[in-house]
Amino acid sequence: MGKHYFCDYCNRSFQDNLHNRKKHLNGLQHLKAKKVWYDMFRDAAAILLDEQNKRPCRKFLLTGQCDFGSNCRFSHMSERDLQELSIQVEEERRAREWPLDVVELPEGHLEDWLEKRAKRLSSAPSSRYRPLGSLPPMPSGRTSLPSPEAELPCPGPDKDAPTELLRGASLGVLGPQALARG
Repeated sequence: MGKHYFCDYCNRSFQDNLHNRKKHLNGLQHLKAKKVWYDMFRDAAAILLDEQNKRPCRKFLLTGQCDFGSNCRFSHMSERDLQELSIQVEEERRAREWPLDVVELPEGHLEDWLEKRAKRLSSAPSSRYRPLGSLPPMPSGRTSLPSPEAELPCPGPDKDAPTELLRGASLGVLGPQALARG
């Protein structure tokens, strides 16, 4: 049957070849659907600027519906909608210019939190919170780690392998002698 191309903007599928894909991507339906998709992510200032430059749609104002929908070249916003949008744009602009006025933290908020945290950590000793540099106790019966030269048992199918090879394999390091033999 062949490969099919699915256009997410238009929500339709067609046989995928160069001619069909070019025809679809340059088609009016696809271009309008793509514009509608990207218009959903525009900021309020860009929408306000576009809507102020358009004349009002007569049919939309009279009936509340327009056959062209979001593709109409006239504005579907009332005066009230435009005022609300301009207020929103102004608030966003002020928030960008003066971000400290929008969010104010109470005095001493951080210091109070740090004091409470210090009290909680000091009152409840936990293995989760250890001072830096302290290590957990060694397991009973062990005083140190084995030396690299120690013979470690290495179970494996080849019992006749040289001991340097076994020792190096068990430690994860192979020396030059072991590599030359192996």
